Amino acid sequence: MKFVFSSEQRRHDPHHFLSSGARKPNPEVPERIDRLLAGARAAGLEEAAAADHGLAPIAAIHSPEYIAFLEHIYERWQRIPDASAEVIPNIHPNRRDFAYPASAVGQAGYHMADTACPISADTWNSAYWSAQAAATTASLVLGGERAVYGLSRPPGHHAFADMAGGFCFLNNSAIAARHLRQAHDRVAILDVDLHHGNGTQGVFYARADVLTVSIHADPIRFYPFFWGHASERGEGPGLGYNLNLPLPRHSTDEPFLEALDAGIDRIRAFAPGAVVIALGLDAFEGDPFGGLSVTTDGFTRIGERCAGLGLPTAIIQEGGYVCDALADNLTAFLTGFGAKAV
Repeated sequence: MKFVFSSEQRRHDPHHFLSSGARKPNPEVPERIDRLLAGARAAGLEEAAAADHGLAPIAAIHSPEYIAFLEHIYERWQRIPDASAEVIPNIHPNRRDFAYPASAVGQAGYHMADTACPISADTWNSAYWSAQAAATTASLVLGGERAVYGLSRPPGHHAFADMAGGFCFLNNSAIAARHLRQAHDRVAILDVDLHHGNGTQGVFYARADVLTVSIHADPIRFYPFFWGHASERGEGPGLGYNLNLPLPRHSTDEPFLEALDAGIDRIRAFAPGAVVIALGLDAFEGDPFGGLSVTTDGFTRIGERCAGLGLPTAIIQEGGYVCDALADNLTAFLTGFGAKAV
């Protein structure tokens, strides 16, 4: 199996975020890359450079307003007297059907769902190349590879079509799925991150060509709080094409695997031509977020189950934060998936 990566993804280095009102060090740091690279190499994967597909794969998911915002907001923000070193919103609208704000402060509130995705001078470039890694991963799958791992960092599944959130700026899993749609009438996204993939759900919520399935900690008391409940099934043409499988906090391997089996059954009923695995490793029992209690062996079994779909697969990295076992957990998933045999 190949893995895709660009060194430009290292440049985004956020310093802080707010958690429960407290200013804390941001856990979405470049060190994640080193640990994930070690995990991919230990699984025997062969590195492939991310190709530059331009803005087209990004613009297929994200609005032109939002793309222009991400590309230029840092420079504009620095012209504000006494502005913070990173772009962090201080206002959030309770409606989105109004005239588009002209000010940098207003646009930050409009386009940023929370305070966990600060934008610095290097954010746009790193997010751009993270998206290119996802697009390249999908391109390799379209070219005949059975499965490819995209080391996309910063992650993407909390990013909506026009809104950043939860360390995410461009929705890499959605970009990969849309890219796969070039050759497949139906594509499924299976999100196994600790947190619900609310941005991914939002992008495809009214569509019937992309099935979205997410297994995650119950959002009733956990981020992202407002999305990810079992009652959310899609709307309009997409009704019945979204499946959320929330789990009680600290659920272990067996409940997670039971939910995974239910998600896989739904994917089989959808009969897609290809699948995107939104691979979060933060469901691990030792991850700093501490929401679920999946073991390293559990990730091997998750990989085995995902491989059992027997579909062309783009594996896109989502969460999973710095801890001693991060590399081992990626190796476990990829080994379970059968990386060396692919």
